[in-house]
Amino acid sequence: MSSAQIEIQLIASLVAVACAIPGTFLVLRKMAMISDAISHSILPGIVIGFFITQDLNSPLLILLAALTGIITVILVEYIQKTGLVKEDTAIGLVFPVLFSIGVILIAKNANDVHLDVDAVLLGELAFAPFDRLFIAGVDVGPKSLWIIGCILLITFGLLFAFFKELKLSTFDAGLSASLGFSPAVLHYGLMTVSSVTTVGAFDAVGAILVVALMIAPAATAYLLTTNLKRMLAYAICFGVFSAISGYWVAHWLDASIAGSITTMLGLLFLIVYLFAPNKGVIAVLYREKQQRTEVSLLTFLLHLRNHNEEEERHVNHLNEHINWQKVRSKTVLDLALKNNMILINNDIVSLTKKGTDFTSQAIDYIITNEDSKIEHMKDDFFLFRG
Repeated sequence: MSSAQIEIQLIASLVAVACAIPGTFLVLRKMAMISDAISHSILPGIVIGFFITQDLNSPLLILLAALTGIITVILVEYIQKTGLVKEDTAIGLVFPVLFSIGVILIAKNANDVHLDVDAVLLGELAFAPFDRLFIAGVDVGPKSLWIIGCILLITFGLLFAFFKELKLSTFDAGLSASLGFSPAVLHYGLMTVSSVTTVGAFDAVGAILVVALMIAPAATAYLLTTNLKRMLAYAICFGVFSAISGYWVAHWLDASIAGSITTMLGLLFLIVYLFAPNKGVIAVLYREKQQRTEVSLLTFLLHLRNHNEEEERHVNHLNEHINWQKVRSKTVLDLALKNNMILINNDIVSLTKKGTDFTSQAIDYIITNEDSKIEHMKDDFFLFRG
């Protein structure tokens, strides 16, 4: 593996980590699309900074881009607060205007320089190792590596310094304000970090990959945990894994690195979306099936409780009168037997003492409708729940 390959993977990994941290809070605040708005609307700030300094590596570009990102957030929130449109509509109104201004400025005044629309939108990690940083004539590595590394250090410092405040303002802005932590200051601080991170990664990976790395790892982690620290750790791990695996996929297929990394992010999210233990599609479908079986069991037990006639308590009654299919009938009977709720004698079903106690409590639950009791009842009575 060449040094260029190592540098590309290192840059991609640092970008992934730097994006995952603010991205986690954006996802939790339901502001995922604001990252897309920021990644496009900072273009005028970059162009204006270049016109002022005539240097694509000037820190002024990052500052003006971050300022443009904050302006984007302010405009979106101002339009949203009018109550005339929702947040997604406000985002759709603001960022195309600012992005178009940047495109027009580039087309009219910067056609003869490296600052072009394709580089801004797509980026190219393969070229990052060729843009070197020299200090006193000594090659110290790619410029992108140093830029994103410095931004990452600042982001980590701010995260450790204001973690409690960010957590509190994210989940309960009212409590945060009452304790003296200004939600507005924390909010715009987060937007500033997001803007600086976005522009820092702009030249290396482009806007599309920045958005993917900021949202996809955090969204994937959100499906696996409700613990904020764990979610941050998962998001970072997912981002780094996708960055490295995406690079090698691009290497094997001779394809775009940014496109391959984004594809790996999408595949990773799809796998977790399907197979996550609690929030995954399969787990949700299983719980719904289990709940339907338990409701059917309760219906059957209540039916037995309310009828003493043998014909009403015959095994075939499930098919003939309750209109259940044979598979469902067998499932309900097996569940009731395994939980010692019923006895079957000559195909006549009768409640056990445990079944009678359960139905009595179930009736009380139905009358009082206290949701907190139902799971407690299941835990007490069900040894095997489907």
